Amino acid sequence: MARSADREPRRVTAERDGPLLLEGPVEVTLDDGRVVRSDRFAVALCTCRRSRRYPWCDTSHRKRSKPAKPPAGNGR
Repeated sequence: MARSADREPRRVTAERDGPLLLEGPVEVTLDDGRVVRSDRFAVALCTCRRSRRYPWCDTSHRKRSKPAKPPAGNGR
């Protein structure tokens, strides 16, 4: 990846338990060799691999499993 010395660096923000936020536009090379591109001014890259739109984040990391039912009372 060649970078010109006069270009500003891209900003990447690591969100705790969330995606990587990048200033766009970006190109991402996937593990199978495909290249995907987003021309948006900012993109969120999935780090949990739960996204249905991988590598783009669809906020699937926010979904929680349903809480367990509380144990049945003893009738008192």
